[in-house]
This record gives sequence, C-alpha cells and structure tokens, in this order.
Amino acid sequence: MANFKFALHKTLLHEGGYVHDPDDSGGETYKGISRAAHPTWSGWATIDNYKTKENFPKTLDQNTELQQQIEQFYYANYWQPLNADKIETQAVADSVFDFAINAGIKTSVRLAQNIIGADVDGIIGPQTLEKLNVFNPNHFLSAFTLAKISHYLSIIKKRPSNQKYLYGWFNRALDYQ
Repeated sequence: MANFKFALHKTLLHEGGYVHDPDDSGGETYKGISRAAHPTWSGWATIDNYKTKENFPKTLDQNTELQQQIEQFYYANYWQPLNADKIETQAVADSVFDFAINAGIKTSVRLAQNIIGADVDGIIGPQTLEKLNVFNPNHFLSAFTLAKISHYLSIIKKRPSNQKYLYGWFNRALDYQ
C-alpha cells in the first residue's frame, strides 16, 4: 500500500515554498496551499506573522509547527479523500495525489477513472480502487501523464497568461512517469 509521507515529500519538491505571483489565479501560496482556495487554513496566521520578520519567507521552513500543519492539511484534504493508502502501487498513488493537489481532486480522479475504465464520478471508491490496483501501473502512468499534459494545454487555451507555467507543469507531469 502507498505511503503518504513518501508521496508528500515528492510533491513538496514541486510545490516549492512561499509564492505570491500576481498572474497565478491561486494567489498567495505556501508549499502549494493556495490562500484563495483555502483562506481558513490555520497556517496563514503563522505566515502573516512571519511577513514582518527578517528573512521572510526563508524562515518559514524552519517553523516545525507550520510544517506539521502542512502535512496534516495534505493528509486530511487530499490523501484521505483519494483513499490513496489503498492504492497498491506507490508510483500510481504519488501521481494521482500530486495531480489532485495541482489540478483538484475531482480532475485527477476523473482522468484516472477514464484511463482505467471506471465510472467517471471523481471519487475513488471501491470500484475505482479495484480497477486501479489491477491496471498495469506502467501503462497507467504513461496514459495519466499524457492526460495531465492535455489538461495543462486546455488551461492555457482558456487562459493564455498561464503559458509561463507550461514548462514547469510539463516537467512535473513527466516526473511521475
């Protein structure tokens, strides 16, 4: 069965640290947690407090409590809803989890369900888990990578200003291949 901490570590390598890019519709983010999408996350109070201190945002990574809040956030809001601990292949769980963080749970799950021939409802339930766990992991990862790239291209078509993220998105998708 898949390991949450391993998956989270890999995802956080892509998410980076504190970013406030005016072109990003997610707005202010820290380690992939968007303030626009998750304004009530408890970590924002700590981050706001650090903004007035020297060496912001570098000092955020040294706050152990904040790092634990990040781990708890991803476990409760992504790993558990994905039933990822029931996915047998770590690489498959890593990819579905990472893309859920990047594009949303329903988007990630629907793409996965499409590939494995499960009912497309955006929820990883028993049927999806069964099909996902017997599907050839290498074939799944290849097809899922292509589906992610197609999704990113559709985003750029709708919002051309996101073009600047394309290279990073492609690298991220390919890293889970």
